[in-house]
Amino acid sequence: MQNKKEPSFRESVDLMFNRAVALVDLPPGMEEKIRVCNATYTVRFGVRLRGEIKTFTGYRSVHSEHMEPVKGGIRYATGVNQDEVEALAALMTYKCALVETPFGGSKGGLCIDPREYDEHELEAITRRFAYELVKRDLINPAQNVPAPDMGTGEREMAWMADQYMR
Repeated sequence: MQNKKEPSFRESVDLMFNRAVALVDLPPGMEEKIRVCNATYTVRFGVRLRGEIKTFTGYRSVHSEHMEPVKGGIRYATGVNQDEVEALAALMTYKCALVETPFGGSKGGLCIDPREYDEHELEAITRRFAYELVKRDLINPAQNVPAPDMGTGEREMAWMADQYMR
């Protein structure tokens, strides 16, 4: 018996997309345009914590800017990676389109277990992540609106909003 590799989350999203696209007649090139993310950014930054510099990796992916602003959550989880963020950004686009809300899809993530840090440490990490995103124009209220997701809530969004205003 041959073991089939389970598809990744991104591959699963693409498989569902392929099934849906097979039911409609799209102009040449449109299928690929809809499928791929417009842009994905990786940011790496350091924060001094407990007497040493800890390096963190974060992502922000914009799937589609067919409607602006784009919106999508920012999650904090140790397993966050580019494929996951891109898949979630695509799903955000599809969800917004299905319910006819005037937003494109975006998603972000930071490779971190927020339970491992005190509140003041998490604030410093969140503010630095927000700073890295803001200076690249990857979050702002007119074009790319972040929202809570797994591992984040109103507290983290308030820190990000405050950092944006600085």
